[in-house]
Amino acid sequence: MPRRARARTPLRVLALALFTTLLGALLPVAGAQAAARTVQGGRLDWGLKSSFQSYITGPIAQGSYTLTGGAATVGTGGFRFHSATGTYDGASGAFTASFSGGVHFVGHRKSDGTYELDMTVSRPTVRVAGGTGTLYVDVVSRAKGTGTVTSSRQVPFATLAVGGIDMKGDGDAVTLNNLPATLTAQGAKSFAGYYTAGTALDPVSLSADVAPKRAATGTPGTTGSKKPGKPEKDADKGKGDGTIRDGAVDWGVRRTFREYVTGDIARGTWKLSDGARDGGALFRFPAGTGAYDRAKGTLDARFTGSVRFTGKHGLDLTLAHPTVTVADGTGTLRADVTRAGARTTKNTALVTFTAKGSLAARDGLVRIDEAPARLTADGAEAFGGMYRAGAAMDPVSVAVAVAADVTLPPLPDLGSDVSATPSAKPSASVAAGAAPVSSAGSGGSPAGLRWGLGAGAVVLAGGAAALVVRSRRRSGATSDS
Repeated sequence: MPRRARARTPLRVLALALFTTLLGALLPVAGAQAAARTVQGGRLDWGLKSSFQSYITGPIAQGSYTLTGGAATVGTGGFRFHSATGTYDGASGAFTASFSGGVHFVGHRKSDGTYELDMTVSRPTVRVAGGTGTLYVDVVSRAKGTGTVTSSRQVPFATLAVGGIDMKGDGDAVTLNNLPATLTAQGAKSFAGYYTAGTALDPVSLSADVAPKRAATGTPGTTGSKKPGKPEKDADKGKGDGTIRDGAVDWGVRRTFREYVTGDIARGTWKLSDGARDGGALFRFPAGTGAYDRAKGTLDARFTGSVRFTGKHGLDLTLAHPTVTVADGTGTLRADVTRAGARTTKNTALVTFTAKGSLAARDGLVRIDEAPARLTADGAEAFGGMYRAGAAMDPVSVAVAVAADVTLPPLPDLGSDVSATPSAKPSASVAAGAAPVSSAGSGGSPAGLRWGLGAGAVVLAGGAAALVVRSRRRSGATSDS
């Protein structure tokens, strides 16, 4: 045997031994991984590009933006998209999550009432696989100069810097903080030509809940699964018997009103009671009862819960026990109204909305999704003249079950920290650019990451990204807070 070959033999033996040792250490971890599991809730925070926002609302464009699909504002200049759906494979680290909601930007108003700049970005989706990350969005935009409107679905809008992040794990939450985002060529084209490929966009942060292993195959406990022990009745689900068995109405009142309540003037807050829930930008009033007439196209539903707004300068307003009626294609949302120093006004008509063609029961569920709402004269009085009759209020969404074993749509998962108030706090448990800090008992340590060799640190990409896969075993449904 040649001398060089003999000299390499010990190295080969050593390498093989080392490889066998490493493989043995890693096998228990690999065996602990499951197949791709369902992403069943979560939020994504992204400001698109802060300079673009400033331009839109500045003295040149003199424009504005509106939120669609239940999106909300969060922190300073951020938008929050909700209700993540997708998959996560802990063995390979492959991750896909799509979020609901969108933002509509307009600017440079023309004499005919249209806008030269008109763009909607919605349904962001993050995909991470093989060490690369991409942000996809649906985009409707008017081209700069030509005015041509294009609509594109799931455009690879930005690349995300995820290099060095170990995405593998077996926890039940995936959190990515402050991922640097760079505009792609396709994104630049969809961005109506306002920025070129390679432009740095605002960083992306997200938190996604992953179904526990025992619920990954759609067994009872998984979001959207059928109630255990109650067989599905297709006949009942298709037609509905006119009696409302359950229901909910989602309404955020008005975004600018919520911002006023928590802002520097009122410096107030709101409190929910009697079963009402806070989704951040939406309040849910549950336990619907009443009647639905399929032939006449009418709805008469009553809900529980109340929200009380309080703050400085005499702010004290309670809206309780809302009702929704629909007849002849027009809907009305009413509530008991209590103002400071005044008696309660029962069943006050607050807003009206259009519901034409929206009352067909499908699979035992009658839905009205984001119906644009206008303030009534009585509603204007309820708000103390802050808004005039006819003012646009937040859209109204209604869902009522008129058959057995029907699951209501979930409240959009926006969280209770949604606000237009600036915040200097990091948006997740691991700050950008810092190593994970152990916080035993606080829920902030990345206990769900398993490295096989016992390494305890998460590698940060470019000093600006962090991943936490938390092993939080929940016994109930995903929290909205």
